[in-house]
Amino acid sequence: MVLSGMTPDLLSPKFAALADPTRRAILARLALGEASVTELAEPFDMSLPGISKHLKVLERAGLILRGREAQWRPCRIAPSALKDVDDWLEEYRRLWEERLDRLGDYLNTLKAKEAKEKRRGRKK
Repeated sequence: MVLSGMTPDLLSPKFAALADPTRRAILARLALGEASVTELAEPFDMSLPGISKHLKVLERAGLILRGREAQWRPCRIAPSALKDVDDWLEEYRRLWEERLDRLGDYLNTLKAKEAKEKRRGRKK
């Protein structure tokens, strides 16, 4: 875990960008391949400047790249854009899986103990 002030916080801008459902939908569309701002705006009831604002947030967060090819400005997901988010989540995924495994083991021990006690009670 990174302590405040030691290194730049790369996760907060990404989580802030991902907090918005429109931006998540844009990323989902870009997962299929490059698209122009106009193409990205099609499914939304939003102006092109509104979509452009969302794209700027995604770009500042390092989640997308915007190119320039003549009049066409393609957008695409940045390579390994979500790797640090996934790495951060993986730490917690592993922690909770270990805790749930230990809980499962404990519950199985309790069930076995209960079954053993029931068998003893029947034999008396």
